[in-house]
Amino acid sequence: VLQNLSQTPVLRELLKEAKMPGTTIKIESPELCMVICFDLHRFVLTFQSETRKGVVTPKELFAQVCKKAIRFKGYQQQDSHELLRYLLDGMRAEE
Repeated sequence: VLQNLSQTPVLRELLKEAKMPGTTIKIESPELCMVICFDLHRFVLTFQSETRKGVVTPKELFAQVCKKAIRFKGYQQQDSHELLRYLLDGMRAEE
């Protein structure tokens, strides 16, 4: 799911900026934006980095999803569409 999201150009562009009524906030630090949006943005940047070495894990992002959807705690097997739904719902709730 995260690999597919990271290859979605529109989402990548939207993650660069969080829009609030009358204001545009660039996602630069966790203090300035929503947590799930920031963690997804950081994951996408790391995943697409030309200089990255080794495995990229979405630990921080997954931890935030688990806070919003406790069913994912414990690392039991879940359907990928459920994760996508909870991830997008969590982002929408942060708008």
